[in-house]
Amino acid sequence: MSGSSTRFFLTTLGCRLNEAEISTWSRQIEGQGHRVVHSPEDAQVMVVNTCAVTSEASRKSRKFVGGIHRRNPEAKLVVTGCYSQLDPERAAAQAGVDLIVGNDDKERLIDLVGERLDVHSMPDAAAEPQGHHAFRDARTRAFIKVQDGCRNRCTFCIVTIARGTERSRTIDELVSEIELLVNRGYQEVVLTGVHLGGYGSDLGTDLKTLVRAVLARTKVRRLRLSSLEPWDLPADFWELWDDPRLMPHLHLPLQSGSDTVIKRMARRCTTAAYRELVRNLRQHIPGFTLTTDLIVGFPGETEDEWAESLAFAREIGFAHMHIFSYSVREGTTAARMKGQLTGDIKRRRSKEMHALAREMKSEYLARYAGTAR
Repeated sequence: MSGSSTRFFLTTLGCRLNEAEISTWSRQIEGQGHRVVHSPEDAQVMVVNTCAVTSEASRKSRKFVGGIHRRNPEAKLVVTGCYSQLDPERAAAQAGVDLIVGNDDKERLIDLVGERLDVHSMPDAAAEPQGHHAFRDARTRAFIKVQDGCRNRCTFCIVTIARGTERSRTIDELVSEIELLVNRGYQEVVLTGVHLGGYGSDLGTDLKTLVRAVLARTKVRRLRLSSLEPWDLPADFWELWDDPRLMPHLHLPLQSGSDTVIKRMARRCTTAAYRELVRNLRQHIPGFTLTTDLIVGFPGETEDEWAESLAFAREIGFAHMHIFSYSVREGTTAARMKGQLTGDIKRRRSKEMHALAREMKSEYLARYAGTAR
């Protein structure tokens, strides 16, 4: 593949952060004079960014890697992401896999592909990259990874192990990338990270400073924040929305509306603190929209705790909820907890919470009927 442009196919499973990484690699590939194609059959190199948030996600990642190889067995196959980070030997042993790239080396993935798989750039083409400029959302919305890793140790989560310690990109680097995207025609930028609220802890800065810098130093038309842990927001965080380019939406994972369950999850936010935070945000941000994540059937969750969770979710009133039935993930503290619930109980509770979520979403949409946002 040396001496000519190489065709890359990029695909991902899992979180928005994985999508942000795919988008970054796409831009790097074209900056080196290669091309991004949208079908594995057309590719010479295929890159799969895997997920391992649950045991089922790992199983799906293995199946997906096998399926991609069967669609184009002649192409070089690169596997990265949390599944290959947690189980690199198994991932490397899959048929057709040519290269495993750990999460710590993701920033160098394209360079590593060039070094180890004999993929070289064409300098003359690199000056003015042509073709596709991004992964699916070309010229509309770009996901920007601002940090990686997490210091939190929620008992159900394997991602903190897979992603490692917190590492932030500098404000100057991020501002330059966003301005480049704006000049290419992107209308919206989404800042994302494993622990977005922990941005800058290793650089002596914070997320609020980053957001202010992006709004002040770029011409981005719309800026959005991805998932944020509620305990990461300072009391005056709402001040950022004085600039209308910051979209009035936050995704604040609740995970449970029962304080005793929250404690077993090792989450650092009580329902009282969550309630006060939401009250403050709604008071100061016009049209504020709140979405969340919630786990049903966590180990040991009693009927009383489940009722508390339902009642608290109803009290807060979410515009949308991502609802997950608890799934045992080997390697986490929760997997070793007593009181693992049956599938029947989890399915019943999931059905109840989904019904509530639909009701709250309908109420939210009804409030804005006939308006444009």
